[in-house]
Amino acid sequence: MSAEAPYTVQLPVYEGPLDLLLELIERAELDITRIALAQVTDQYLEYLRLAPAHDLADLAAFLVMAARLLQIKSEALLPRPPTREPGEEDPGDALARQLIAYKKYKQVAVLLAEREASGLRTHLRLAPPPSAEPTLDTSGLTLVSLQRAMLDLILEAARGPALDEVVRPPVVRIRDKILRLLEALREHGRTTFREMLVEAHSRLEIVVSFLAVLELVKRQQVVVNQAELFGDIEVLPGAAWRPDQEADFELDFEAEE
Repeated sequence: MSAEAPYTVQLPVYEGPLDLLLELIERAELDITRIALAQVTDQYLEYLRLAPAHDLADLAAFLVMAARLLQIKSEALLPRPPTREPGEEDPGDALARQLIAYKKYKQVAVLLAEREASGLRTHLRLAPPPSAEPTLDTSGLTLVSLQRAMLDLILEAARGPALDEVVRPPVVRIRDKILRLLEALREHGRTTFREMLVEAHSRLEIVVSFLAVLELVKRQQVVVNQAELFGDIEVLPGAAWRPDQEADFELDFEAEE
């Protein structure tokens, strides 16, 4: 009969003594205080006793922390607090503050790891931001000159343009839109309503272009096709299509002049 292998317990591996301390305190549901550190000293020493030395990333750091915890626990067992030199810090309070700071950094590290796993990354600006050269020199401006300039602008806006300076809006003729559509069909064999609106500069031109398409559809000279709702309208030659039919529209829409 062969001897049975000794029973071993798989212990968790910690990144350092602070990581182990934080785990012990949170497992006991304690606040991070000097008293809590004294209470978990025995659990900390038990972990060092059970954990193989090669599993500890920095054995010396774990042993130094054990010495600090033993000092904190021994002082907590004294009937009265020990006397300290002026300016000497309480080791329990100092370790508690260090552990609180470590907990904050660990929470931030977890958050950053989640952002990296989600693909949320930021890139630092390597080049300095471009400096814009000033284009307006305001060194000689005064409050009086600014007030005078504002009054001039108000008066100029109130006058309005003279009647002889008013520009007449361009005339949009349905005949011109029909002839432009016929030319596109003659050159390419097809066109779309969107292509007709490339040169449109106003809502009026869009409306007149649509009326031109309707006029040709009514005369069966073009057919239209819309493959999907709100899709582009395809325009193709119809049953009554003739390549040389501009003269008909010149006569039909001569009254537009």
